[in-house]
Amino acid sequence: MSGTSENLPDGPDLDALRHEIDELKKIPTEELVNPTPELVEENAPTPAPTDAIGSEDWHDKR
Repeated sequence: MSGTSENLPDGPDLDALRHEIDELKKIPTEELVNPTPELVEENAPTPAPTDAIGSEDWHDKR
């Protein structure tokens, strides 16, 4: 559909649609395609530091 500014439909019903489109444009594409559930995001564990690879002592010293 193409038109000029003279024949474009306009009205209160289109204002709501334009507002919804603007809100959707603010959301990143990745979040629209693959959303993260809020429950998962809230319960995500906090990463903890670990020892460097090879720094462990594997010999039993009993």
